[in-house]
Amino acid sequence: MIALLQASLPRMTQPLIVTIALLYFAVVAVIATWATRRTKNERDFFVAGAGVGLWTLAIAKMAASLSGFSFVGGPGLVYTIGLAGVFIILPGALSNALGAWVLAKKMRLLGETRGLLTVPAAIGARYRSPAAQGLAAVGILIAVIGYMATNLLALGIVIEAIFGTSLAAGIWIGTAVILAYSVAGGILAGIYTDVFQGSVMAVASLMVVAFALKAGGGLHHISQSIMQADAKFLGPWGTAGPITALSFFFVFSVGSLGQPNVIHKFYMLKNPRQLKWYLLLMSVALLTAQLIYIAIGVVVKALVTQGTLAPLAKADQATPMFLLHAAPVLVAGLVFSGVAAAIMATVNSFMNAGAAALTLDIPTAFGRKLSDELLWGRITTIVLAIIAAGVAQVSGTLVAFLGIFGWGLFASTIAPALAIGLNWEGATKAGAIASICTGLGLTLVGGTLGYFKIIKLPTGVDVASLSLITSLLVFFAVSWITRRNAASELDADIQLVMEA
Repeated sequence: MIALLQASLPRMTQPLIVTIALLYFAVVAVIATWATRRTKNERDFFVAGAGVGLWTLAIAKMAASLSGFSFVGGPGLVYTIGLAGVFIILPGALSNALGAWVLAKKMRLLGETRGLLTVPAAIGARYRSPAAQGLAAVGILIAVIGYMATNLLALGIVIEAIFGTSLAAGIWIGTAVILAYSVAGGILAGIYTDVFQGSVMAVASLMVVAFALKAGGGLHHISQSIMQADAKFLGPWGTAGPITALSFFFVFSVGSLGQPNVIHKFYMLKNPRQLKWYLLLMSVALLTAQLIYIAIGVVVKALVTQGTLAPLAKADQATPMFLLHAAPVLVAGLVFSGVAAAIMATVNSFMNAGAAALTLDIPTAFGRKLSDELLWGRITTIVLAIIAAGVAQVSGTLVAFLGIFGWGLFASTIAPALAIGLNWEGATKAGAIASICTGLGLTLVGGTLGYFKIIKLPTGVDVASLSLITSLLVFFAVSWITRRNAASELDADIQLVMEA
C-alpha cells in the first residue's frame, strides 16, 4: 500500500478493463440495496445482527485483512527487498491461529452475554472501566482516519488508472461508492460486499500466478536468473537483513491481534461452535489471495534480470507493468477490480469501526448514550469518510506515514489490553490504561518525530514495533504492581467467558 501511494499507475483505460470495473460496481450496488432493507437497528448496522455464517465470515475477514498493498504495494516491496518482504504476509497463518485461539470465541461470547457491539466495549467490560473503553476508542478513531486516508488515496490512484479521471476525482468517486453501501447497509452491506470482493481476489490471484510462472519460464529458470544477478534477493532475509525481516514478522503477527477491523467481525458469527473450522478456512483463503504478492514481485525481478522487462522506474509499478506485458486484458481487468475490491473492503471495515467509536464508545466513557444510535452511526460514517478523503488529497509521504502510524496505533493500544487481558486474570485496569496511553503517546510522539526526521531509529527498527513492545512491557509491569486489584476488577460473567 505504501509503495502504491508514491506514484501514479500506468493508464489501464481499455474497454474490457473499464467494463469489468463497471460490472463490479453494479454488483456492489445490488448488495447495498439488499443490505439496506435488512438493516433495521444499530445491531444490524454495527455487527450484522450477529447472524453471519462461518464461510461468509472467513471470506469477509480475509478481504478486510488485505488491502491494495497485497496487490500493488506488496509485489513492489518484494521486487525491492526480495524475500524479506514475505515476512509481512508470512505471519498470516500464525495470526489467524492466534486470533482464533486467543480472541474469536471469547469475543463472540462477550457479544452474546453483554450485547457488545464494538472492540473498545470489550476492553471496558473486561476491566469494568469506561475510561479504558474511551481511551481505546480515541486510539482507534485517530488511527482510522489515517488508515482510511491511505486506502482512499490508493483507491483514487486505481480509479484514475482505469477510468482516466484526475486523482482528486478518483478519490471522491471511490469515497462516494463506499459511502453508498456503508451508510445505508452498515457492516451488513460490507460483509457481503467483502464476500464478493474476496472471491474476486482469490480468482485474480490464481490466474495471475499461472501467468507469472509461464512468463518467467518456470520456477527453475526464475530462481536461476535471480541468483545470477542478486544472490541475496532469494536468501532468507532478502536484501533488507534479519532485523528488518524479523521486525516485520513481529509487528504483523502480534500486531494483528489489535486490528479492530478484523477483531470486530468475531461478534458477527452466528454459531460459535463452527469456530473449529475457522483457522483452516482463513488460512486457505489468505494463502490463495496472497499468492499474487510473492509471485509478481519475484517474477518481475526475474524478467528484469533476464532483460525481458526494463527496470522499473518505481517499485509500485511491478503489478501493472506485469499485467501490461505478460497477462491477457481479461486478467488485468480482474486484478485491478481485485485491487479496488481489497481497498474498499478495508475502508468499509474502518468506517464502521470509527463510527462505532464516535457513536457508542466515546459517549459511554462520559456516561452518556445517544438517543438514535443507528442514525448517528450513519452520520458519523459520512463525517469520517469526508475527513479521510480530504486528508487523502494531501498525497505523498504524509499519507503514507499516516498508514504506518495507523497500524502501529491499532497494535499498541488494542493488542495488550484485549488479546492478553481476555486470557490473563492477572491483568488490571491500571495496566490496561497505562498500556493504551503508552501506545497512544509513543506512537504519536515517536511517529511525528520520525516523520520530521528529528529522531532516527536504528536500521530495521520502526516506531510501530517499538511502540508495541513498550506497550506490552508496560501492560505486564503495571498489572504486576497493581495485582492486588485484579480479582476485584473481574466480573463473574467475564471470568466465565475467559475460561471458555
